[in-house]
Amino acid sequence: MVDHLKFFINGEWVDPLGSETIEVINPSDESVIGSISAGTKEDIDLAVAAAKEAFKTFGFSSKEERIELLENIISEYEKRSEELAKTISKEMGAPLWLSNVAQVTSGLSHFKDTLEVLKTFEFEGTENNYMVRKEPIGVIGMITPWNWPMNQMCTKVASAIASGCTMVLKPSEITPFCGIIFAEILDDAKVPAGVFNLVNGMGPIVGAALSEHKDIDMMHFTGSTRAGVAVAIASAPTVKRVAQELGGKSANIILDDADIEKAASAGANHCFMNTGQSCNAPTRMLVSSKNYEKAIEAAADVANSTVVGAPEDENVKIGPISNKAQYEKVQRLIQIGIDEGARLVAGGLGRPDGMSEGYFVKPTVFADVTNEMTIAREEIFGPVLCILKYDSEDEAIEIANDTEYGLAGYVQSGDEDHAKQVARRIRAGQISINGGSRGPAAPFGGFKTSGNGREHGLSGLHECLETKAIIGN
Repeated sequence: MVDHLKFFINGEWVDPLGSETIEVINPSDESVIGSISAGTKEDIDLAVAAAKEAFKTFGFSSKEERIELLENIISEYEKRSEELAKTISKEMGAPLWLSNVAQVTSGLSHFKDTLEVLKTFEFEGTENNYMVRKEPIGVIGMITPWNWPMNQMCTKVASAIASGCTMVLKPSEITPFCGIIFAEILDDAKVPAGVFNLVNGMGPIVGAALSEHKDIDMMHFTGSTRAGVAVAIASAPTVKRVAQELGGKSANIILDDADIEKAASAGANHCFMNTGQSCNAPTRMLVSSKNYEKAIEAAADVANSTVVGAPEDENVKIGPISNKAQYEKVQRLIQIGIDEGARLVAGGLGRPDGMSEGYFVKPTVFADVTNEMTIAREEIFGPVLCILKYDSEDEAIEIANDTEYGLAGYVQSGDEDHAKQVARRIRAGQISINGGSRGPAAPFGGFKTSGNGREHGLSGLHECLETKAIIGN
């Protein structure tokens, strides 16, 4: 068991001002693997003061200095990639192969993509008879989740550094150890003191202290819609910018001109990836009446053949749910699906056969789901797929848009132009056609209660910048 009780503030590892600690749990066997300190408002005050002071110089650093800094971070990150992958698998349960090929590499990709954007980005230009400058917004408060920890930390930090901002990060208390390694990486990369600060703790205390702080210029949040609303409310009195990537209930429309079995199998696999703990997971599969049973059979086959187990087992496809509270939520929603009359065609309640401990869930498929059912409307955040029926393409689009969320969408078709016509009508921030990769540099963010603002690449850089006009004679 390892304890990491210090915070990274102003370029140093410092003792917390409070004495409370938080246990970190291995979701595969429910054992305690270590603990962290629970930060206080006073810890946040120190970290924000350090970031504010650092901004006085870093906010005026040159593009060349920030390019060199990103290059250093990439080099140091690559040195720690294997350690990061093992840490992520242990504290949040992702299979080790997934930690290596996606969890860790997604973070690295954000630094590389942001570096390329920065190399050609112009912070100052002339329009008509005035100058337009893009300047860093200032001190950014960051709150990141446990499901894709490096992906979310890295996209925010890369954009902030490229823009010349300073920051205070609160990683998830469920996956704090990879955040601590990340702080060490940034320190080894010679990020100037105070530019990056890390305080662990609970959202209602540390997250609220960040959101309310008068010297925080922007809140950059990823998490549930419920928590995002709390961040926005707390931020409102100081009129700071709030960028949020929140929940999702993404529709996957399989059109009749698609390869039905292939599309349904791929959609189920995507839904179950990372144990269903992705905000953009295609959790609502929409299939026409004439192809409905064919798709159900294909999706059920995927669920029944998906190997669930400990992250270190190389044959495992999905690991456990990352924490007890989320495991209990998934079980509750599976029961609600059964109670509301959905047809359970694979999976169901309880752990997979032979498992007596750990937060493991059976990959589950529900058919005969209507869009009024709880499981079709609430974000489950587990390996649970809902299959809905439509009779016309217009009805499919209507069902896809009949949700409070709007983060992502998916369209499967044998005709790409046809798929694009449907994609244009879906009210969501990012639409993937025929399994196309979303791309780490593509703008990512949502419509409606899935959030506001965009991350990644050029869009992520713009999110951290203010616009200034300088007008002469």
